[in-house]
Amino acid sequence: MPKTEQSSNESAIHQTPNPKGILLGANVSIAKTGLMAAVEETIQYDANTYMIYTRSNRGGKARPIEDFNRDQALELMKQKGIFDPVVHLSYLVNLASPKEETWEYGVSVLTEEIQRVEYLGFKYIVMHPGSHVGEGEPYAIRRIAEALNSILTGNEDVFICLETMAGDGSKVGNSLEQIAEIISLVKHEDKLAVCIDTCHNYSFGYDIVNDFDGFLKSFDDTIGLNRLKVAHINDSKTPFNSHKDRHANIGEGSIGQEALYRIVHHEALRNIPQILETPGGKYRSEIDVLLDRTPASE
Repeated sequence: MPKTEQSSNESAIHQTPNPKGILLGANVSIAKTGLMAAVEETIQYDANTYMIYTRSNRGGKARPIEDFNRDQALELMKQKGIFDPVVHLSYLVNLASPKEETWEYGVSVLTEEIQRVEYLGFKYIVMHPGSHVGEGEPYAIRRIAEALNSILTGNEDVFICLETMAGDGSKVGNSLEQIAEIISLVKHEDKLAVCIDTCHNYSFGYDIVNDFDGFLKSFDDTIGLNRLKVAHINDSKTPFNSHKDRHANIGEGSIGQEALYRIVHHEALRNIPQILETPGGKYRSEIDVLLDRTPASE
């Protein structure tokens, strides 16, 4: 897909939203009307950012990005004060796979997704680094870097945000050191950033409840806080250091509402899109709680 000229509204996506600088939203749908559906759902939550998937995780051909009602949606975002939306890459992509067919599919999908996201005028693509499926973490790290080196030209107008994982199965990118190593092996490392996930970090063994500042210091020392571009805000159904990826609603898991509130309001996360991926369709009430708002009337 050739790169298409962006709407004049594109620059409005990246303006500073408010004096507090808290960008908080949720994973929303693109059903039927594409980006318009995502923006309208975000308005229902009285949120000021959001995340979408532009293609199904079940596979198949992606819906044409030109059918997403981009210009109409960007204009509505401008009117409603919605900024810096995020795209999450399909879970079917595994750039660590030892299977050539799977690896090549992932390279193809990410290459196309970069073009799709540039068309929308968004800046962030979040991706799970991958799973080694028995080949070991060093192999997986090299394999992911190989894929990114084959994709990135240095001319991209997006950041590929490697998501920190929970340590379940054969996933890599669980520790800050693993993320840093992947980045170090990529030629165009300036196109790489990081998405933290509160559930994943806590489940892997970073005590963000009692020492989020310590976690951020480790992040800065290992990767650099300048690379922190997106945060997923989720409670955890499983205990600290459980190495399980099980999201819970805000205040209903082992992390707890108080700790998540402190994280959302932390100075280091100002103007960084923070995205809820919690179960059960409670986004509006969860956002209200995290922003000290009076709950919306039913």
